[in-house]
Amino acid sequence: TIIACKQTWNIFLKYIRDTNNVKLEKINFDDITVKVVTTFLDKMEVERNWSVITRNHRLACIRSFFKYASNVEPILIVYYEQLKSIPLKKNIDKHHTMEFMSMESLKILLQQPDTSTKMGIRDLFFMVLMYDTAARDCEMLGMKLCDFNVKEKTVYLMGKGSKVRLVPITDDTIKHFQRYASIYHANNDGTSPMFYTIHRNQRTPMSDDNVARFIRKYSIKAKEICP
Repeated sequence: TIIACKQTWNIFLKYIRDTNNVKLEKINFDDITVKVVTTFLDKMEVERNWSVITRNHRLACIRSFFKYASNVEPILIVYYEQLKSIPLKKNIDKHHTMEFMSMESLKILLQQPDTSTKMGIRDLFFMVLMYDTAARDCEMLGMKLCDFNVKEKTVYLMGKGSKVRLVPITDDTIKHFQRYASIYHANNDGTSPMFYTIHRNQRTPMSDDNVARFIRKYSIKAKEICP
């Protein structure tokens, strides 16, 4: 988010500088009008081939600064209110093709981990649980052992904005969990990360790079069987 806002303002301020032939340090709030912002967005949409989503996001970045500025100095709220009048551009194309794996493809993918090894058991359980709960990668990696409730057949997931949701799980997933937990959580420490690696004799949450690595490996192997 920080990088995106920085990029937006770098492009926007250079646009004002070149258009108004004014030095950057001389730009003030009066130079940033509704017309200037709208013209800037239209120009960038054509020259830089911005999508509607990108255009709207750039506008949001500009508005966000003005909202902050008006909180610091209330007299500036007039500028913020003016920019709020700029409408978001609607995306005309509402058709999205949702690609998904067939059950046969998924079955082949889940057959790839070598469950005669500890690593294979872990990787298979990760993919099974991710599929069963439709969890994001970050939700999986933020999960603790105590979030998995065998008795209630549910798992807690911490999503975006610290929103918690309770998700039901299948008996098959529970069997995978019990096998996994007997190896990786023999001491039954509920506060431990569900999926972890050992660094300096300490359990730390598994990284998303590690997840990407083993899923990519199994995907390549599965694709050889089922393109």
